[in-house]
Amino acid sequence: MTLSPPGIQAQHQQALDEGRFLIQRCGACAAHVYFPRELCPHCGALAPAWVAPAGGGQVAAVTTIRRKADLGGDYNVCLVDLDEGVRLMSRVEGLAPAAVQVGLRVRARVAQQDGRGLVVFDAEQAA
Repeated sequence: MTLSPPGIQAQHQQALDEGRFLIQRCGACAAHVYFPRELCPHCGALAPAWVAPAGGGQVAAVTTIRRKADLGGDYNVCLVDLDEGVRLMSRVEGLAPAAVQVGLRVRARVAQQDGRGLVVFDAEQAA
């Protein structure tokens, strides 16, 4: 019995679980793609290649989720535009929720939560 390779979402999660953040880049039109897909949403080409993004980006939108302190306290949820031109939803860690503002420069990293990898962001140091 031949096993088929894992689906595109499973491949993406496996890389995150291994500590690697990957996005896709289309070989036909050179556009970056995120969330992973079987086809390029820009030109329809098959199987965009996996690439490691540089990791830099900018907060495009942010909201604060309010929780009681005994449940972990407040946290932020952000839309982040990577420098490669793709947008993803995540959070910025290491800052108070009120300090996370639109336009903040951030850098991606893979964190482990409940044994699974996920992409989170840290504020970049001001130059």
